[in-house]
Amino acid sequence: MDFLLGLAQIIGVHTILGLSAYVVLLTGQITMAQAGFFAIGAYVAGMLTVLAGWNILPAMIAGGVCASVVACIVGFPALRVKGLILVVATVAFGEFVRLFWFNFDYQIEKGEIMVGPLGGEGFKQIRYFPENGWSTGEVTLFIWAVVIAVMAGLWWMDRSRAGTVLRAVGEDELAAQSVGIDLTAVKVSAFTVGGFIAGLGGALYAHYTTHIEHLNFGVVLATFAIAYPILGGLSSVFGTLLAVLFIQGFLVEGLRFLGDWRNLLFGALIVLAMNLRPRGLLDERVSRMLGQLFGRRGASEGS
Repeated sequence: MDFLLGLAQIIGVHTILGLSAYVVLLTGQITMAQAGFFAIGAYVAGMLTVLAGWNILPAMIAGGVCASVVACIVGFPALRVKGLILVVATVAFGEFVRLFWFNFDYQIEKGEIMVGPLGGEGFKQIRYFPENGWSTGEVTLFIWAVVIAVMAGLWWMDRSRAGTVLRAVGEDELAAQSVGIDLTAVKVSAFTVGGFIAGLGGALYAHYTTHIEHLNFGVVLATFAIAYPILGGLSSVFGTLLAVLFIQGFLVEGLRFLGDWRNLLFGALIVLAMNLRPRGLLDERVSRMLGQLFGRRGASEGS
């Protein structure tokens, strides 16, 4: 049971990470910076609960806000470019953040031990959940409550004017600009919201793992962040969840018995899925069909 609950926690946190990239991808921009924002949220929230004794909720929000502020600052110069240059710029930013935490030392004495980030040795003793008597099941429920809240917010955004503007910029920048949409403002706003969501995910990650270090926030994590919404499809937030279940639940955990061969199969299955479903596992056609199906069921139950 503990294994399943641990897997549910991983899937929940990675879903939040994927949704943070989903917002930016809606504008047509591919960013590799989400791992950096994830790290900021993890370290800031961890320091607030461990060193300052904050409650988990305000610490998470503070971590998300710090990540969003950095995202906004980085977004102005970064999102004036596109394509490969943007990818390179955001990879460089992610590595800057990772190396910053690699060199960051700040510890205080707590009881008989020193706690806090210690550079390359990482940040240990992030024990808010066990110290406050949270069970593994309660931690899992808390993580998924945050996942549901983020998904609900993005689902509502998708159906509002904000979602329409984001998709308009992603589909045709010239047409969007011709009707008076400020491209820079829209892209930076998406970057900022994505940074906040990534910060929340990082805060959850730090507290359920209890030990983080700079190596946790490298290019591989950034690649996962953009792989989830791309593989799942940008027609709905549920596509990102489906992709996380496929990658983390099936490819990473379900095929663990294959050992090193799993790495070869991992790439092959991703390529196969993208060729068979180039617009994602949950594309516009499938989303429309599901909407019609559940719409009919709701109408029949109502009658």
